[in-house]
Amino acid sequence: MFETTKRTGYLLKRAQSAFRLKMDDALAGLEISTAQYAVLAALDEAPGLSNAELARRSFVTPQTMIRIVSDLENRQLIERQPRSTNARVLAATITGDGESRLARAHTLVADIESTMMAGMGASEAKALQRLLTTVAENLESS
Repeated sequence: MFETTKRTGYLLKRAQSAFRLKMDDALAGLEISTAQYAVLAALDEAPGLSNAELARRSFVTPQTMIRIVSDLENRQLIERQPRSTNARVLAATITGDGESRLARAHTLVADIESTMMAGMGASEAKALQRLLTTVAENLESS
């Protein structure tokens, strides 16, 4: 008998969905979405990314990223300037208000990750990270 609920792909999606719901709930108190959190975190790590680069890093379409970036810019959590190498491409950077909101969001997300990893030792957590990286790389390269 084929038991869908025991399939690896199903379990992976179940974990991702539960994690996303927890993030959505926690981040709502900061008035940012999970996708907006991903953008702020990406810009904190690599200032100057374009909409296309942010879309790839945040797992959304370029069209969706336009709305996310526009909202963050209107709320003054990010700002955009033309790139010196290509004036048609706007490079985004996080503002001071964005950094402050991101710092609070990181704390909330770390708490969710701690809950997610409860009952696992450090070696198990590292093994899970390694295995998930392998899974993603296998799928991305095929």
